[in-house]
Amino acid sequence: MELIFKGKKSQQEILDSAKKYGKLNDNSLDKSIFLFGDNFEGLSKIYNTFGSFVDLVYIDPPYNTNQIFAVSNGRSNTISRSKKGSVAYSDQMTKDEFLEFLFERIVLLHAILTEKGSLYLHIDTKIGHYVKILLDEVFGEENFRNDITRIKSNPKNFDRKAYGNVKDVIYFYCKKSGYQIWNEIKEPLDSEELFKLFPKVDENGRHYTTIPLHAPGETNGVTGQSWRGMMPPEGRHWRTDPAKFDEMDKHGLIEWSKNGNPRIKKFADEHKGKKIQDIWAFKDPQYPKYPTEKNFDMILRIIDMSSIKNSIVMDCFAGSGTTLTAAFYRGRKWIGMDSSEIALKVIENREIETGPFKLVNLEPKNQD
Repeated sequence: MELIFKGKKSQQEILDSAKKYGKLNDNSLDKSIFLFGDNFEGLSKIYNTFGSFVDLVYIDPPYNTNQIFAVSNGRSNTISRSKKGSVAYSDQMTKDEFLEFLFERIVLLHAILTEKGSLYLHIDTKIGHYVKILLDEVFGEENFRNDITRIKSNPKNFDRKAYGNVKDVIYFYCKKSGYQIWNEIKEPLDSEELFKLFPKVDENGRHYTTIPLHAPGETNGVTGQSWRGMMPPEGRHWRTDPAKFDEMDKHGLIEWSKNGNPRIKKFADEHKGKKIQDIWAFKDPQYPKYPTEKNFDMILRIIDMSSIKNSIVMDCFAGSGTTLTAAFYRGRKWIGMDSSEIALKVIENREIETGPFKLVNLEPKNQD
């Protein structure tokens, strides 16, 4: 499927256009890198210099909101059609201009990612369905992993005749399905979940539940044989070699019902946690360093799940530098980009949080 809009270039035209920007003068990766200026030029130079070498990209681009984002009196805020404050960035493109702007950068980001790499693109639901088609076109539908619903704010009570908007979306794609870095990190159970899933308490005060000794499927091996005169139910087999049940029973790990039905004890303090689902509740800072600054713990989760220690992490809409800070916090080198002087100042002021980096000033150029 392809999204058609006015002024759309082909992917090859975009890659060809990137060649004219040449390479970085310094191609060492001893430090993280921040490129100040237009991120199409920045991405072009990065790709021309290093090729496909980034394992993780998180971006939070403009949302085509027709607003001006500014900093006034030292605090970040959103100002629509106002000249007050210092402008951080303007989000005032037509829809066609915005889609082409984003499409060009998605094409370059796809080229920069390694085969084990992933992209997380954070976007508003008003424009997100168009962006999803662009991502399918560049990455391939088979490499779509998730659309993550992010709860961004408290419930709203506005006068508009519609439901309150408390969410946005993160599209998660990999470069090559099955090859991507994926660290299966689990969340601990909260107290309510613990009591619900492990309602029993033993003589030592440990919470536990019980599960059957058998599992689905029949076998002809040892797990299909008799144990203590019992056979597994029809269509099922013992979970392990029945001889191991004797050892478990000896250590009190099997509970027997009044009717002589054995079940295995599973303890809450041995539970490895629950799988992370696709609805996340991460509210953004109340007093951000930069407009649209995102939740630090949310970015940490993304870095933990989709990168490893020697990974390069990229954010070409760096803004407040939260992604850069989270990457450094997890021991990764990063590549950041932004064209906002306010963003650059914020990031330079938090260098102790982002770690040392090389600043590359890009030459201002007219876009084709």
